[in-house]
Amino acid sequence: MRNHMFRLIFFAGALLAFSGCEQEEYSLGDLTPPSNIEITVQIVGVSTATPNGDGSGDVNFTIKATGALAYKIDFDASDGISLVHLTTGKASRKYTKLGTNKYTVTAVVYGKGGTSSTATKEITVQSNFTPDASIINNLTGGTSKTWIVDKTVAGHFGVGPWEDGTPSPIWWAAGVNEKVACCNCFYTTTFTFAKTASGYSLTVVSPDGVFTKTGALADGLPGVPDGGDEGCYPYAGGTGAFSFVPSSTGVSPSAPSTKTAIQLSGVNTYIGYGSLQKELEIMVLSSDYMYLRAQGTETGNAWYLKMVPK
Repeated sequence: MRNHMFRLIFFAGALLAFSGCEQEEYSLGDLTPPSNIEITVQIVGVSTATPNGDGSGDVNFTIKATGALAYKIDFDASDGISLVHLTTGKASRKYTKLGTNKYTVTAVVYGKGGTSSTATKEITVQSNFTPDASIINNLTGGTSKTWIVDKTVAGHFGVGPWEDGTPSPIWWAAGVNEKVACCNCFYTTTFTFAKTASGYSLTVVSPDGVFTKTGALADGLPGVPDGGDEGCYPYAGGTGAFSFVPSSTGVSPSAPSTKTAIQLSGVNTYIGYGSLQKELEIMVLSSDYMYLRAQGTETGNAWYLKMVPK
């Protein structure tokens, strides 16, 4: 009987406690996306005589909006959307495509609850660049010069983060002859840089195929299949134009870097590894040694190549 009474009292108390609780209400609040987006553009060196800038290609951006909490920007939507996170609404960019070119800049502004708004702006920028004479002479020998990947030294191939502050293959570096067993085409392919009447050309001769990853990672190289592991794949070779441009990275000259890059045109040619983008920054270049850095076709990777004259 006593236990029965205890259970009744406990049940009644619990019922009173439950009935006395108030149901809490939750609200996300105002989820109005950011508005009044302004993209302010300062092209360095603009004047009456130089309406598209002084030829440096340097442009400064300021993004403002009502209700903005975070910002991203794509500096050139013509080559696909690739958004860069900004810690503030300010950014700078060096446009390296030679001549006077138009670019569509896209800003995405984020607000409360993940809301976002987008704005675009078209700009026209002038980029002029003349590389140091020693770079031209060392790469082409004055007329034509053939280079190969230097398998005899450690670190002739490597990968690290695509970050200006860590320009080195800190994730992995190849040992001497490391790719001979699996992918000897990496070492037998030749790359001939020539100075022509109309500019510069690169001729790739690959008797054993192209060393690359497959599909989209091969960046459109003709003949590379859509699937398969990293290895040597049939490639007929090719010739295409290239130009010297100011490197688009912020890597310091003391990294070291020449602040000059090789910009390949088209999809028929590559340098060293077939899964690199078309701008290869020249870190070091002498008459008998070349050290290159390029962004990989996989996001976030920077690849490194050491080459010597054949």
